[in-house]
Amino acid sequence: MQIIGFNLTKSSIERSEKFDGKLNISQNIGIDKITKDKINLSKEEVIKIKFTSTLDYNEGEFAKIEIKGEIVIMPTKDELEKFKDNLDENNVPDELKSPLFNFIKSKSDIISLKLEDELNLPYHIKFPTYEIKSKSEESTK
Repeated sequence: MQIIGFNLTKSSIERSEKFDGKLNISQNIGIDKITKDKINLSKEEVIKIKFTSTLDYNEGEFAKIEIKGEIVIMPTKDELEKFKDNLDENNVPDELKSPLFNFIKSKSDIISLKLEDELNLPYHIKFPTYEIKSKSEESTK
């Protein structure tokens, strides 16, 4: 399977003015629609997967980020058959879920970080931190 396209169709963020209490952030990725299609770049059929990725801060009470988009993949013949079996239910075949959901998550995370920064929200992922050691600490090792 090759991912040959990613199209962002919606990004939105809402934030309440004030929040007290413990912060809980949950992330969800849902598949809205799966279709097969033809594109000009190839004679082979492609699969288009429409998705929605959401970040809820305290179940949306404090803030909510929603990202919608579409991924275009070029599956192998075997993968295409598996997708055709699941088109009516809009299900991704089990063996392809991890790479697709990881791709969606990585794209959504980048967009979400920008939106979180714009509205001064806590980031939903933890960044690595540096610990500066003095030269005397380094020489004792």
